Amino acid sequence: MANPSLKHRSYLIIGLSFVALALTFSTRAALGLVMPVLEQELGWTRSFTSGAAAVALLVMAVIAPFGGRLVDKQGARAILLIGLAALAAGCFLIAATANPLAFFLAFSGIAAVGFGLVATHVVSTAVEQEMTHNKGLATGIATSGSTGGQFVFVPLLALLISTYDWRMAFVALGLGTLFIMACVHRWFPRHAPSVSPTEVSAGSQTNVWKDLARILKLPTFQILFWSYFICGYTTSGVIETHFLPYAAFCGFGPVPSATAYGLLSAINLVGMILAGWLTDRVNRPLLLGGIYLIRGFTFVILINVGASFETLIFFSILFGLVDYSTVPVTASLVATHIGKGVMGLAFGLISSGHQVGAALGAYFGGVLYDVYAQYDWVWWSSVWLAVFAGILVFLISDKPAAKAAQLTSA
Repeated sequence: MANPSLKHRSYLIIGLSFVALALTFSTRAALGLVMPVLEQELGWTRSFTSGAAAVALLVMAVIAPFGGRLVDKQGARAILLIGLAALAAGCFLIAATANPLAFFLAFSGIAAVGFGLVATHVVSTAVEQEMTHNKGLATGIATSGSTGGQFVFVPLLALLISTYDWRMAFVALGLGTLFIMACVHRWFPRHAPSVSPTEVSAGSQTNVWKDLARILKLPTFQILFWSYFICGYTTSGVIETHFLPYAAFCGFGPVPSATAYGLLSAINLVGMILAGWLTDRVNRPLLLGGIYLIRGFTFVILINVGASFETLIFFSILFGLVDYSTVPVTASLVATHIGKGVMGLAFGLISSGHQVGAALGAYFGGVLYDVYAQYDWVWWSSVWLAVFAGILVFLISDKPAAKAAQLTSA
């Protein structure tokens, strides 16, 4: 990192990754923001819109390992460009349609490809490939765009919806995505530092099944996979999809709801950077397990929000600290316990579990709301699942086994 050009490139990777994730996750959050509007304007049910979110998460789950594998071999630039192009196309198509099937294909198909490729596991792997020091902190900053950037974007989207309509919000997202796509094309390195163009063209893809078999046999992988599955249920699933509709259900308008969600996202920025900083300094399984246990407690607060905006804000602050703060810690454990050379594939598989868990949370949250006209069952399930994930992670040793640490992609 003494070379100024390498240091400059590292800053570009962190900054561009932050903004790309901010746009991607804001687009996902936009569905929750416009969900009540779509129901009123177009007559769609909560089950339909929740189902669209769930299918998008499943598409992300399928794509995640492939994107991760390509990052291992070629670096993140090409994967991010493809993902951003799909995201922009999906946003413009969503803004242009009132047909439920077209909306479903645009959000849950085309845009979901972008969600799956412009993702935290891709960015985390890119940072691990580039950085030599303070990897946890760098990963925390880069991936904090997944929530921190929404502090600005989500309230702006709410303002566009209130001033114009929900279509204008998706047009703005599409235009922003095209801009950051041009920046990635211009400044992101063409290949991972550890991958030469010759190696890319040779493409040792034939060992993917061998790598996969070795990864799946590791107990640490299984623990991280299932804890991240629960992480998906309790974050992207129930909060990203249902927090804003739940706030509306409690009687809060679009702007106060979006403000609370934006605050949650801003605190998330602090939480992820703090978790990344701590990852370089403390026992990582204890840190990760503690994050899950605190998250479980926050859902008890959410159940008791009622009509109190102060309680909603308190939840947003506390949950924000432990929302996506699992990402830098999990990424670090993947790199050290499974292997940097196969980190993209391994973290992609783990991220698939995250998206499947999120899909369950998103879909059943909508179904339970349609059946019971309340969210209590969803919040209580999140309490106990988060506690279980915390206990599960405590089984991991902070120091990796020598054999596991040597896993590399042949």
